[in-house]
Amino acid sequence: MDDSNGSTESASPARTEKATFGAGCFWQVEMAYRELEGVIDTAVGYEGGHVDNPTYEQVCSGTTGHAEVTQVTFDPDKVSYEDLVDKFWDVHDPTQMNRQGPDVGEQYRSAIFFHSPEQEEIAKRSKAHAQQRFHEPIVTSIEPATGFWMAEEYHQCYLQKRSERGGLFGALMGR
Repeated sequence: MDDSNGSTESASPARTEKATFGAGCFWQVEMAYRELEGVIDTAVGYEGGHVDNPTYEQVCSGTTGHAEVTQVTFDPDKVSYEDLVDKFWDVHDPTQMNRQGPDVGEQYRSAIFFHSPEQEEIAKRSKAHAQQRFHEPIVTSIEPATGFWMAEEYHQCYLQKRSERGGLFGALMGR
């Protein structure tokens, strides 16, 4: 295609895929993925439960069955799903059942929600390989993605917003 400046290149949008991970409180997980090249966007929310459009308070009550998750939109030509799963093992302790550090409850469970049979196979293979790094058994569930519910706006990019305002996280990061 020829345009007014003589270029024959056409701009085509990047192909994107989604990946969804539960690894404890979603704030730190989201921040870790936002830093990766090839990640186009992130959103925090809830997955794996039995209530439509749950609120944060409902999820924290432990009655909805949801996990706090980070959904990652990525360009598979720039970052592979395998790389995203590798990052998942690094950002939390997958041997803790229904908790991460001081956060306790089913909503903090370790889970990979796959969006395709290929993602399921990669996640299972990666889990088996990652087990070699841990002394305790990995308790991470690998489940089909059945419905992502976005968390309230104030949760989106929470740590980034807080550091920009000079909050505790910003102080800890030397900002």
